[in-house]
Amino acid sequence: MSTATTTFAAPADSGVTRGQGGLRNVAIVAHVDHGKTTLVDAMLRASGAFGERVAVVDRVMDSGDLEREKGITILAKHTAIDWHGMTLNVVDTPGHADFGGEVERGLSMVDGVVLLVDASEGPLPQTRFVLRKTLIAGLPVVLVVNKTDRPDARCEEVVDESLELLLELADELELDETMTSRLLDLPVVYASGRAGRASRNRPADGELPDEPGLESLFDVISETVPPPADDADAPLQAHVTNLDASSFLGRIALCRVRAGVIRRGQQVAWMQDGGKVNRVKITELLRTEALTRVPTDAAYAGDLVAVAGIPDVTIGDTLADPENPVALPRIHVDEPAISVTIGINTSPLVGRDPRPGTKLTARQVKGRLDSELIGNVSLRVLPTERPDAWEVQGRGELALAILVETMRREGFEMTVGKPEVVTQMIDGKLHEPFEQLSADVPTEHLGAVTQLLAGRKGEMSQMVHGESRVRLDYRVPSRGLIGFRTEFLTITRGAGIVSHVFDGYGPWVGEINNRLRGSLIADRTGPVTGYAVEQLADRGVLFIGPGTQVYAGMVIGEYTRAEDLEVNIVREKKLTNMRKSTSDELVKLTPPTVLNLEQSLEFCANDECVEVTPESVRIRKVELDSHLRGRQRSRAKAAAG
Repeated sequence: MSTATTTFAAPADSGVTRGQGGLRNVAIVAHVDHGKTTLVDAMLRASGAFGERVAVVDRVMDSGDLEREKGITILAKHTAIDWHGMTLNVVDTPGHADFGGEVERGLSMVDGVVLLVDASEGPLPQTRFVLRKTLIAGLPVVLVVNKTDRPDARCEEVVDESLELLLELADELELDETMTSRLLDLPVVYASGRAGRASRNRPADGELPDEPGLESLFDVISETVPPPADDADAPLQAHVTNLDASSFLGRIALCRVRAGVIRRGQQVAWMQDGGKVNRVKITELLRTEALTRVPTDAAYAGDLVAVAGIPDVTIGDTLADPENPVALPRIHVDEPAISVTIGINTSPLVGRDPRPGTKLTARQVKGRLDSELIGNVSLRVLPTERPDAWEVQGRGELALAILVETMRREGFEMTVGKPEVVTQMIDGKLHEPFEQLSADVPTEHLGAVTQLLAGRKGEMSQMVHGESRVRLDYRVPSRGLIGFRTEFLTITRGAGIVSHVFDGYGPWVGEINNRLRGSLIADRTGPVTGYAVEQLADRGVLFIGPGTQVYAGMVIGEYTRAEDLEVNIVREKKLTNMRKSTSDELVKLTPPTVLNLEQSLEFCANDECVEVTPESVRIRKVELDSHLRGRQRSRAKAAAG
């Protein structure tokens, strides 16, 4: 292995063992599902971090239940890999733009980036997003073309597309000639994370790299990513970039030591937002070894460490020398683009599920939202006209749905409003957020998809034809993408692939009708009967089945027409004492289409919201009384006319 790097020798009491390879801090960034977490698994295996007898779980860095269920990384995480004397701190970042705050935090911890690109799909919108953040930070890039063994791999074209994207971003960001020339010479590694192989030599499309391990990848990282340039002799500066918690230690601050030395038991200046400075004691100091944290006596400039003993520390704070306290810049993230209203559950079935929620009050909901702000820098919570509801702003629908799903699993019952965009007034004119959308669809569905996007005010920027599929690039208002994914998958029969990333603000484009069909609404309370389900089968698609408890104003399905329809879903068959020549026949009912939380939020109309409990997800009208809803519609028509 190449060791043509600066020697890093930590003092003996640091508890950190580093050889001539030194220290490297690197983040792995990529589009969703391009193999970041799988590659980290392979790097850990290659370093012997798991041991010979340990049964390794796939995607070991995706430790959260939701991450494993959805197959995506939600939170940025850090692991330390020892490779032939080089300590490699690897930050695994999310690929979805909705979790861009995690990406920005991850980049603030590192000195270089491994850009992962799928050997078949190539750079996608979220690749552009993470790469743009990397170039703004001025970090060196290692390009890894992953999944070279895919049957449809096209390694050479993907490298060319990646270089084109780099040059396009360099021009857009007006980078200097030195930085641009460095991008042109960036090293390329071809890999298969699943097979644990990497090579600098380009394999034939569809084949594995020609080297048996990951030696080439570690060598390129060592040569390309510089060791930390932080000064260990300067006054202490440690930047809090993430938070964790322990039942024994309480809140834990994850820090990048930017200057000086931090020691266990040391008194430091805790510098908070707004200029407030307090003296605190470091009660415990932990370093990372593979997937575990172990105590250490000291950490030096360039290290990533965990600090305990500061109960109210937050992301962006600085731990500094008490005799010479100098704060580091706060972590800046992009503005939120989507908002929902979260309030207490006000439905007739509050607390009445078989597995009811235990946290129902406004105080508990507000407390949970406030606690989320501590560790989620891309979230905002604003008051509304109601004392029991709050506007929560985030990057996108998925990020907000993850928050709601987490809360319901913690025992909360709440009402969540329809997602809306966060608008801005620019030069006296109303502006709204736009998204850069990329869709990969079978050729036979091209017309239907273009018609769908045209109705949502999308503007096509590029179309690339393949043998059997077409790649479409659009610029679409964020409003137009609310509820888009479900309809897109229906039109393409599940064969379409779509992704999008925030693309700035633009002038308001007018009204967008996201839903072409109305809702079926229960007109009374009671259990759903099979007889009523049979009678209503031709009226639309039902979301509930026999035996489900409903209430007046609850949305129980999608109507076949554009308007809403109130129905009696609890109706029972009348019994008589007259005998019939034919007995009752067995009726086969169509299974209901059960919507999950994300689909329910997408389906919501402007006057609807979602009731969320640990047991159930129900769509309902904001106003349950049908007479009051009629008056509201009359007023709206009069105002429009």
